[in-house]
Amino acid sequence: MQSKLRDTLLRAGKWIVPPLAVLGAITAWFALDPGFGRSKSDVATSMPPDAFERRVRDYLLKNPEVIVEAVQRLEARRYATEESEVQAVLKSRADEVFRDPASPVVGNPDGDVTVVEFFDYNCPYCRKVAGVVQEVEAGDSQLRFVYKEFPILGPNSVFAAKAALAAHRQGRYAEFHKALMQARGAADQTSVVRMAAELGLDETRLKADMADPAIQSALDRNLDLARALRIAGTPGFVVGDEILRGATDVGTLRKLVDKARNKP
Repeated sequence: MQSKLRDTLLRAGKWIVPPLAVLGAITAWFALDPGFGRSKSDVATSMPPDAFERRVRDYLLKNPEVIVEAVQRLEARRYATEESEVQAVLKSRADEVFRDPASPVVGNPDGDVTVVEFFDYNCPYCRKVAGVVQEVEAGDSQLRFVYKEFPILGPNSVFAAKAALAAHRQGRYAEFHKALMQARGAADQTSVVRMAAELGLDETRLKADMADPAIQSALDRNLDLARALRIAGTPGFVVGDEILRGATDVGTLRKLVDKARNKP
């Protein structure tokens, strides 16, 4: 029976809650469920612990689906709490999200809707979604894009992010960013420097700017901000007060833009 119950939970895709949390949720269910036959206070005061445990066991054997439902409710509650916390962060740190001077802006700087993207140049999903972002940008002259360098895939990603922010100081961010996203193979030190040379950037200045502590500070702020917004992977998007974690398509991104634009 235990094996069958485990399989049920795995199929439900909910075996992600610590066992003690599951036990707590199940106990609460039994204490409050009218079908279990007693109120919480009755169970606590009139039933010996071993008898209560046996009754719980018997109930589970007869109704294993209760565990799935209890875990689902617990997860829904946890998700709602986390999203409420994220919305508070988004409101209190709006300047960092949308108006950090160190974050490059592409598109219409005075646009009525801002799309913020957290990305890594070595993330295959970011490269794939770059075409989506470009298509949405090209089709809407009122969009303002803010790019948050979010290098989480190792030293090569950090090098590429620093190079992109250094290229920004030369007024060449947009084309450098696009070239890196369209490049084949890893964005490592060799390929990034070669890309800069092909675009005609001042390499000496680029390398000097990459060593500026202010650029590392900008990356640190992005990493901290992403963590606060529960963006753990790439890509991640912020559109208005909506946060989209993961890759997306043109239709979904446009819907988020329309929602932000039409919000009272």
